[in-house]
Amino acid sequence: MADEQLDEKNLNSEEAGAVNAEARVQELEEQLAAAKDQSLRVAADLQNVRRRAEQDVEKAHKFALEKFSSDLLPVIDSLELALAHSSAEDENVKKIREGVELTLKMFQDTLKRYNLEAVDPLGQPFNAEHHQAMAMQESDTAEPNSVLNVFQKGYLLNGRLLRPAMVVVSKAPSAPQPSINEQA
Repeated sequence: MADEQLDEKNLNSEEAGAVNAEARVQELEEQLAAAKDQSLRVAADLQNVRRRAEQDVEKAHKFALEKFSSDLLPVIDSLELALAHSSAEDENVKKIREGVELTLKMFQDTLKRYNLEAVDPLGQPFNAEHHQAMAMQESDTAEPNSVLNVFQKGYLLNGRLLRPAMVVVSKAPSAPQPSINEQA
């Protein structure tokens, strides 16, 4: 009988040990799953940080000339104004005009190499993303909401707006006001 009680105690302790082992295995499996999940999250975060850093570097390269280009735009405007206000027939300014034309052409070619492009929307529909309306003018010859006049060209650097074009936008002519006959 004592042997039976000892065997029973051994069986109970073995069963208790097995239950404890199963609980320990379950606990370790849960910890392993949590560690795997955490590892995957850290790897994903690292990949996101790396991707963002690459995008930031790409944007820095792409738009590094933004400030410099903005500072050069008034020079282009001045050269274009000089050409617009000088006569091609005047012999006194012919050589100077020729020099300004060549300088402007070289300048524009250089800017094109760095993906700086002009926005000259004359006759096109008004686009609030690239144009800044300075005034509206009634016109019966142009479509409503189209650009009638360009005060200043706009510019894009690698597709990003550097300066909006300053424009006059057309609007439909208003209906004539009925005249009042004051002599009646």
